[in-house]
Amino acid sequence: MLHFEDMNDEIAPEIADLLNQSTRGQSTPNFDEPDDDYFYRDDFTVTHSENEPRKPVAPYAPVDLLIKEFFPVTKFFSDTHTSEVFYDSNYYKACLSGENETAHRLHNLLSKFLTCQDPKDRTVYRQQMVNVYWEFVKTLAPKMTNKSTHPSKKMLLRYGVVLPSLFTQEQKEMFSTAFIENDSNEPVYYLDEWFRDIALGRVNLSATDEARPQKKATAGSSEEQTRLLQLKTKNAGKLQTAENYLAMRESERAMLEAELKSRIDILCDHSFVPGFEPHKAPYTESQKRLFTEISDKLRSLQKNDKDLASLLEEYQETRKICDSLDLKIQAGPELTDVSSSDITTEVETVRQMAKMTVGRQGNHFPIFTREYYHCIPKGTGFRENVLSILAWLESVDLSAFCRVHKNVQNRIVPFVILVPTYGDTGFCWEPFDRYNRITSRGRIIVPMYPKSLQIAILTAVADLRWQVAKEKASYYWMEEGLTGQYYQWMVSQKLKGDIKDYFINDYVLWMTKECEGVQRLDKDVRGIFWRHMPFSQEIKEKLKTRSLVYQELYQRDINRSMSDGY
Repeated sequence: MLHFEDMNDEIAPEIADLLNQSTRGQSTPNFDEPDDDYFYRDDFTVTHSENEPRKPVAPYAPVDLLIKEFFPVTKFFSDTHTSEVFYDSNYYKACLSGENETAHRLHNLLSKFLTCQDPKDRTVYRQQMVNVYWEFVKTLAPKMTNKSTHPSKKMLLRYGVVLPSLFTQEQKEMFSTAFIENDSNEPVYYLDEWFRDIALGRVNLSATDEARPQKKATAGSSEEQTRLLQLKTKNAGKLQTAENYLAMRESERAMLEAELKSRIDILCDHSFVPGFEPHKAPYTESQKRLFTEISDKLRSLQKNDKDLASLLEEYQETRKICDSLDLKIQAGPELTDVSSSDITTEVETVRQMAKMTVGRQGNHFPIFTREYYHCIPKGTGFRENVLSILAWLESVDLSAFCRVHKNVQNRIVPFVILVPTYGDTGFCWEPFDRYNRITSRGRIIVPMYPKSLQIAILTAVADLRWQVAKEKASYYWMEEGLTGQYYQWMVSQKLKGDIKDYFINDYVLWMTKECEGVQRLDKDVRGIFWRHMPFSQEIKEKLKTRSLVYQELYQRDINRSMSDGY
């Protein structure tokens, strides 16, 4: 193995020091030796045996249907360092200490990769490092719930940073001022946070194509408990929806009653007849007109009360079912926490997500290095940057995160998983939880180091939109709604290829070009998008003055609204 003086200038001092140690009689560094405070043995693991009790944990960022928009991001980076971990000279040692043999394999491969001069050998080491890195991630993922876990291990999962010396000085400063905690309460996750909440049971495992083996459920068994939990998850969506509709009707009633009171106050206000005091004047013409208006308000209140009674009954019934399920769950055996095999499965799933952001021909190197990182600070997938783009996206496409239930749009922001890859494509992993299609969050994946963060997020939301629309149309997805009309257009154009890819590309044009009045879409596609994914009213007002094309679409909106067919 090479000595430090034989290495190129890119080699990290941490690696060089360890390599020189190995030439003095040690083939690989012993990361488990407790020679200082950083070389602790982190034997804690969050994954318990199947018979150990599981403590209930509140869900992270529960869905609130009353929130209608993102709160604006006012600050993207801290004025001071939020963490000094990247300036810690023992960062690399702390990352690898206390782990199994994969830490030694990762060290050896990284050493060879950084010191290799032959491009062919370097490519081989680079490819081998992908598998070893993800094996190493499997050992770290279960430990994210442990507060004593060294911050370097979390930063490795969050940013893919194994060696801070692979930063430039500017990059190190930037990452050190990125905010650590999620103060927005929006469901945007870094990988360390994602594995933490998966391990704690706050978030369900991501869906996979492979079905889990089903065991026959018996009364009082853990399998029966799992079935009851699934029923509770389904019922929770109905309960939340019923409660939301009930709150909306109560708000509507309060508004109608306030308007009725104000009209009655005006109606009961009589002035004295001049010269004939204390006699008061009869109703004025404006007061007489209030009779009809008050009558309309009373009819609206009557209809509101009928709806309210029905919704209250539905809410009470759903609540009883929920309480009944809670009692049955409490009476059964205590549930176990997420098993080690489940965490391993989630790591494998996230690895597939990472591959998909990159694509077959992309750069799959999993470790952060300035050699491959070419983003500007605002173009890096930090949480605040992602939230800012999501807020912009929703301001243009108002219904981007909405799902319709009983003709009411519910705004449900999906889980956004930030994966530290050099990919350029975001995508939707699942549009909603299979056990709660009403109010559960979907999952979209966003690469952290893309060429364009905006495009990566747009492709993810486009994929989400397509999958939600397709699930809504079900068997008729080629005939009805957004997917049906788009499919019929593709057939008419005799286009070949993946229909979803065409849709995603058109959606990107819709959000980046058409919203500015730059016509890039086919006329029919523009009409489909205008109807099913409308811009905000402000943008529509602006576009109608730009071109006769948009003016015609705007007029169609007016015609549909007048015919109650919109």
